[in-house]
Amino acid sequence: MPRFAKSITLPFLALLTALLFSLSSQANPAAATNADAEAVNRAGQQRMLSQRISKNYLMLGQDIRPDVANRQLDDSLARFEENHSWLSQYAKTDASRAALKRSDELWQQFRSAALQAPSKAQAPALIELSEALLAASENTVKQIEQDTGLASAALINQSGRQRMLSQRIALFYMALSWKLPDPSLAERFNQAVSEFDQSLQQLQQAPQNNPEISQLLHKADAQWQFSRKGFALSNDARFVPTLISTTSESLLGNMEQLTQAYTRLQQS
Repeated sequence: MPRFAKSITLPFLALLTALLFSLSSQANPAAATNADAEAVNRAGQQRMLSQRISKNYLMLGQDIRPDVANRQLDDSLARFEENHSWLSQYAKTDASRAALKRSDELWQQFRSAALQAPSKAQAPALIELSEALLAASENTVKQIEQDTGLASAALINQSGRQRMLSQRIALFYMALSWKLPDPSLAERFNQAVSEFDQSLQQLQQAPQNNPEISQLLHKADAQWQFSRKGFALSNDARFVPTLISTTSESLLGNMEQLTQAYTRLQQS
């Protein structure tokens, strides 16, 4: 039986790294650019983690790959905490700090609910908390992107949002397979699929793409087309949650590599 009441300790190393990064950025413009790109990346990652944690909760509730889901849940909780600490050290403006404060308030509520033993009765409330946290995290990304003034920050943001959508798609698929009593689940699932598809096409057309990025996009497109075949089965009420949990991880990995490539493009 997974343990849900584990205490998540904030890594001291993350705090030290953020402080050193902040000090070096003040004295080195190149380091400042690197920090700006990393900030957009990390803020975008928070969106993904809000959806990933809920997905893992629903997987555990249905006993779908419980060892994997529990490991991912613990890792996602720790990463959200670490990113929040880093971003709090980085924040340049009062608007960014206010956005982070709001995210933290929602995070405390969401984290507490996610650490409870999964319950079908409580799952809809957890999903709505994740929706609120996602909206707050989205606001934080936009604010930090605006603060950086980087020309290619939008590409880091957009590819980073694909990470979130890969987990959002899986989240609503798991909710549908569990037959949660919410008539909006199918609509939200289909919307996430549509958004991922449109954004992937937009990224493929970005003039900034270098050979590495083009190759990653080609790989991501192949994985996406395979995933869509699994989604189609749900139209016939044939759910394959184990398959979707695997393909969504492959998509997430592809989008993570892509976001890192766009981050390196900005830093270079």
